[in-house]
Amino acid sequence: MSTIIGSSSRHSRGLHRTCTAAVSFVRKSHLKHWAAFRLVCRRALFTVLALESSADDTCAAVVTSSRQILSNVVVKQHDLHEGFGGIHPTVAIEAHQRNMPGAVRRALENAKLTMQDIDGIAFTRGPGIGGCLSVGSNAAKCLAAALNKPLIGVHHMQAHALTPLLTAPADRIPEFPFITLLISGGHTLLLLATSQTSFDVLATTADESVGRSFDKVARLLGLSWGTRGPGAALEDFCRRDIASVPDVGSFPVPMAGKLAFSYSCLHSSIERYLAGTQGPLTEGHRVALARAFQDAAARQLCEKLTLGLERLSLRNINPRHVVVSGGVASNLFLRTRLRAALDVYSPDVRIELVFPPLELCTDNAVMIGWAAMHRFTSGDYDDYSIDLRAKWDISTISDANSCASRA
Repeated sequence: MSTIIGSSSRHSRGLHRTCTAAVSFVRKSHLKHWAAFRLVCRRALFTVLALESSADDTCAAVVTSSRQILSNVVVKQHDLHEGFGGIHPTVAIEAHQRNMPGAVRRALENAKLTMQDIDGIAFTRGPGIGGCLSVGSNAAKCLAAALNKPLIGVHHMQAHALTPLLTAPADRIPEFPFITLLISGGHTLLLLATSQTSFDVLATTADESVGRSFDKVARLLGLSWGTRGPGAALEDFCRRDIASVPDVGSFPVPMAGKLAFSYSCLHSSIERYLAGTQGPLTEGHRVALARAFQDAAARQLCEKLTLGLERLSLRNINPRHVVVSGGVASNLFLRTRLRAALDVYSPDVRIELVFPPLELCTDNAVMIGWAAMHRFTSGDYDDYSIDLRAKWDISTISDANSCASRA
């Protein structure tokens, strides 16, 4: 499946062509002259081809420094993994290997560009599944080295956090410092973002992520993944119009008063409830459990977000924006609950709640290209031998970038 968002204007495309000859000359002389050339040609677009393969989506996109998304290709693997109940690493790696060449080809075709028009290549360096990351990494490195293009490896969660800086209207772009809630199948993080590369971890999960909990409960309730995955299937299931829905009570929020998430206990509560139930569940009973789970999952996020804001306020830090991103950010029920929680916390001064477009909440290469853009345009890029980081603390991005950058 592929999606195309936006298009380049005739004027900006003309600016790009204006520097083509000069680009070729500079690249033939030496890559280190690239930064100097960018200063001379500051008004021209910088165009990035980005690759993402950290989990089970094979992604390629083309993004420009003028906040244009020229193409966005996402190839899903849900049908390959549903039988395993989760991502099977070997299956995912093999699918990435099959899909990546075609994804890159379509991203360029949709953008109506060739590799000659690409100024830099970005890829997901981590965190993620090591073998999956290696597919995007190897593709990006080979393209960059063969074509003498600058290369940058990007932190996956940093890219999620910075997406609204690309997609929000110019008058509503989040201002630093802002809170960012990163919620996906691999992460549940509450962060204070003070710059594009500086993130302080306020809370994380000691066990499983909120996204993984959604996936496991969807499986426990026997839901089909559909085309959007198990988490989205559970959200859709909660909206079913059922005449008779029993009262199954509510599930508590763990670690009250502590800045920490725990979703394995919520998933286990559903598991224990089902184990103690006699006979098969009616559809109404399954809907009731799905709704109770979704409510408890949202309540935990809201309570920890509010607690994080309170703790920051004690330090005289009062962010005016909350950015929510990652696959779970596409859940519309959760969006409504978070808005209500912020209104209760700050009724007099509105805290803006910012989400990427739904199609950019889940993994994509658009966010990877954009997260690399500030480094590309300042001439700060990585060596072709840059290593992967399957585990990568987001608070160490600046240090990792310094080690990987060219002298």
